[in-house]
Parts: sequence; C-alpha cells; structure tokens
Amino acid sequence: MTLSSTELTKIAIFRNKQIRKTIHKNEWWFSIIDVIEVLTGTDRPRKYWSDLKKKLTEEGYIEVSEKIGQLKMTAPDGKLRLTDCADTETIFRFVQSIPSPKAEPFKRWLAKVGYERIQEIEDPELAQQRARAIYKAKGYPDDWIERRMRSIAVHEELTDEWKKHGIDQPREYQILTAEISKAAFGIVPSTHKKIKSLKRQNLRDHMTDLELLFSMLGEAATTEITKTEHPQGFEKNKHVSKRGGKIAGDARRKLEQETGRKVVSQENYLPQKSLKSQIS
Repeated sequence: MTLSSTELTKIAIFRNKQIRKTIHKNEWWFSIIDVIEVLTGTDRPRKYWSDLKKKLTEEGYIEVSEKIGQLKMTAPDGKLRLTDCADTETIFRFVQSIPSPKAEPFKRWLAKVGYERIQEIEDPELAQQRARAIYKAKGYPDDWIERRMRSIAVHEELTDEWKKHGIDQPREYQILTAEISKAAFGIVPSTHKKIKSLKRQNLRDHMTDLELLFSMLGEAATTEITKTEHPQGFEKNKHVSKRGGKIAGDARRKLEQETGRKVVSQENYLPQKSLKSQIS
C-alpha cells in the first residue's frame, strides 16, 4: 500500500528549509511561494511571486497561468488553504527566472525528488522504504517504525473506504478524522498537538506507543463498521466515525482505570534534541 500524500510526504526539505508538496495528476506539485522563499530569502514571497508572474508574461511565457494549479496545502496555522502550485517542469522554468546562487543545487534537488516519484509509481514499496529510512535517521527504533508504518496503512484503508462511500472533499476527511480522535482520546487533534507543544509537525510522528495504538484502533474499527453498514454521504459517515472512535475511547478509559495513568500525555515520542534537528 502506498503512503498517503497527507502523511509523510507533504513536506520536502532543501538545505533545512521546508517546501510543501503534494501529489496531483500522479506527480509532485510544489508550493511556488515556498520555492521562492527558499531561493530568494525574501520575507515577502507572495509579492515576489506576483511580480515574477508579470515578468514572465512580459517575456512571452503566456502559458504561465495555465501551468499553475491552486491546490490545498497545510498552512502555518494548520488549516488547509488553496496555494499556487506547479509541477517539476514548471518550477524549473520559474527557477531560471530567479537570480539566486541556490538555483543550480535547487534544480538538482528538484530533479532528484521528481525522479523518486517516478520510481515510487513503478514500485510503491519504495515509498515505504524511504519512509522507514527517514524515521530511522530521526532516531526512532525499529519497533516504533513498524507500528507507524502500520498506522499509515490503517489510515489509508479507511480513507479508501470513505471515498467509496461518498466522501470526496479534503475538509470532510479532516472532520471525520477529528471525530474519531475526539471519541478515542476525548480531544480533537489540534488540542492534542497543543498538549504536546507541537506546531506544524505531524501529530502521529510524536505519539507514544499507546496513543498510536488507540489511534489505529479507532480508525480500524471505523473501517470495519463502514464496510459492514455502507453509510453514504458525510453525515452518515460522521456518525460511524464517532462510533468507531468510541470503541477505542472505551478501551482507553478501561486501561486508564486499571493503571491510574492517562494515555494522552505531554511527551513527544522523540527527545527534544531530536525534535529540534527534525524541524531545523
């Protein structure tokens, strides 16, 4: 099973700078604003992009608007927002018009990222292998990595079922996932992240073993109920999501009663030093 683009693969790193990316038309599309900020160091990348579009049009690149797509990406505030994006070929064209000493190494980096996507299409297991290697480099032990990879597979199986049952908007996926989390942990993901002092980081990458296991239980239960009852449309799937999450929530509360300890904790899975190196 391939990785969801909403999981590990939404952020690329060039010289310790983050560039948002997403799968569109079966290839990588990159946030143009992020690319400009990385190459120029400007604190006004949107203004730079506006001026660059005018410059490209004046130079005869009349297809500039046709080559750009507005795709939903996670903004700094954690919400999905429409963002100007372009594929690898178009980003190459833009880079040629940006005077920067980083242009050549960036183009080599971009070519590598694009080639990796081609490889993953031909052999989906490569995506999982790369994900494992990334987690290993960050300091995660092998047993945690295997659980994390399994959690990704469980989540993708659930989203596949949602697609079959009338869910087709990113916002709907986000709401349904939050409903499962709220029923499983008693809090929504945004609150869970605040407890762990996280910002743009992926919450599940910083869950403890128990948090990860209960998260999987809630999503696996929702998947099974969905397969059995075949709810159609957002409201019915929302009801099923609450029920699936409640199964995990009941199990969590029972464990907390037995141990006298809360499952949701302030701890990140990685030590703080590793966290800093991850986001630097």
